[in-house]
Amino acid sequence: MRVVSVFMVNGLNCFENNNCDVYVCLMSKINFYAGPAILPQEVLQQAQEAVKDFAGTGLSILEISHRSKEFVKIMDEARALVRELMQLNDEREVLFLHGGGLSQFHMVPMNLLNENETASYFDTGTWAHGAIEEAKLFGKVHIACSSKEKNYNYIPKDISIAPDSKYVHVTSNNTIYGTQLNPSDYSPISTYHSLVADMSSDIFSRELDYNQFDLIYAAGQKNVGAAGVTIVVVNKNILGKVDRKIPRMLDYRLHIEKESMLNTPSVFAVYVSYLTLQWIKKEGIKAIEERNNRKAKKLYDAIDASSLFNGNVAKEDRSVMNVCFTMKDQSLEKKFAEYTLAKGIVGIDGHRSVGGFRASIYNALPESAVDVLVDAIKKFESKAYATIFFFINCISYSFL
Repeated sequence: MRVVSVFMVNGLNCFENNNCDVYVCLMSKINFYAGPAILPQEVLQQAQEAVKDFAGTGLSILEISHRSKEFVKIMDEARALVRELMQLNDEREVLFLHGGGLSQFHMVPMNLLNENETASYFDTGTWAHGAIEEAKLFGKVHIACSSKEKNYNYIPKDISIAPDSKYVHVTSNNTIYGTQLNPSDYSPISTYHSLVADMSSDIFSRELDYNQFDLIYAAGQKNVGAAGVTIVVVNKNILGKVDRKIPRMLDYRLHIEKESMLNTPSVFAVYVSYLTLQWIKKEGIKAIEERNNRKAKKLYDAIDASSLFNGNVAKEDRSVMNVCFTMKDQSLEKKFAEYTLAKGIVGIDGHRSVGGFRASIYNALPESAVDVLVDAIKKFESKAYATIFFFINCISYSFL
């Protein structure tokens, strides 16, 4: 079936072919926000319907019991979808938890690290640094590498992991600075150490051997649904080996025992994740990865070809999820922001610690949306130079 995805932005139509059964979207804005971020249009439509009537129950998804057979089925199927998409072995358990990625900064060391033990951490961004600070509350932390001295604009290649590390913690993608680890970076670590990864901003964006990680966590609001849920994948064999007592809500083993129902889960957020996981399965991770690579290449090529814009990070470490860039003449940044907003483009302001611009091009963002931004970059540059030449001609004429 030939299907067309349609964007209508201030009279501009953009089309994209894909393999969905039905995927026609009429949007007034093109969403490049870093998170919460764009969702597949069919997911939004299904979630909207469930708010009115969930699964024919006559009740809204917002008011249904988390113990009802209808929602228990959703939770079970969502966990099964994660397992299927990641091709997980029987040693791995899938959890849907509260607290976002930030809660995992302390939950990981609390469950895995004794006070007299050491964990190695990659310091590659703001969130990686936050995880380091939390881990110091529970044990010893060794900094395996850091790019902090250059404002995290590259992924360090000189890695020094403490030999006695209980685990090694990495942040796979850095949303604020726009860097991303390469899949080839993982296997040398996981061969000798227990590997923990914060994949909040690039989970399911590319094919990976997920079984090489002993613990993965990812906040849902970028690539796996709405804000309010965190996916955790954990190797059961690494748990129960710390001396401390762990509060019930922070103990992975109890969440596993209760199948992510230790307390009332974020019902709506879990449901949106379930719908998004269904969409990912339908699209296929390989196809999603190929589309993500095309989107990133188009945008980076436009930035590199421009005389007005600069990429922020080392080219070999550029993120496929978060494209960060600045303008050589910062006085033009406000004008470019206004220009893109007039074209229906939202969410491209850079993080306050970096400035400039950031386009988050997560899984659900159609390739046609990137085309609109690329077109805006090119046309703004043409307008800027046209203005310069106009003033030059005016000045030249005044001397005649």
